Amino acid sequence: MDGLDPRATHGGTEPILDDGRGTVAGGAPAGAFDPWRYRDEAGVASADLTGYKVEATDGAIGKIDRASHEVDDSYLVVDTGPWIFGKKVMLPAGTVNHVDHDARTVHVDREKDQIKAAPEYDESSHADPGYRDRLGGYYGEKHSALPPDVPPRA
Repeated sequence: MDGLDPRATHGGTEPILDDGRGTVAGGAPAGAFDPWRYRDEAGVASADLTGYKVEATDGAIGKIDRASHEVDDSYLVVDTGPWIFGKKVMLPAGTVNHVDHDARTVHVDREKDQIKAAPEYDESSHADPGYRDRLGGYYGEKHSALPPDVPPRA
């Protein structure tokens, strides 16, 4: 069996974070979906996204009214304007696919119907753990087009 050269460098110079599960500071472990954290590759960083347009996979849904960058508690509040009759929706940060800062547009990887059918946003209860659990579960990695309690459209 060949021995390792003790003078050789093995591995990278970057520190291993999060018990070596393949994450970098500020992101979810590689392969894991965390609804309340922006993906490292999304290009959000600490940019102020207020006023950016939001695009679902099948079209525009509105503009960002408020954006949070809190650790493990990041989200967007989107004013949908006339699209859903002035309703606001809360999108967990994990739904953000990428940001085009030149076009001031945030792209989310969910469809308009899924966003429209999401648990209703309520300014007074958005921090409630029960609401956040429902919303995070609804937008989870293995999401469906509609929530389980809504029958498919004919």
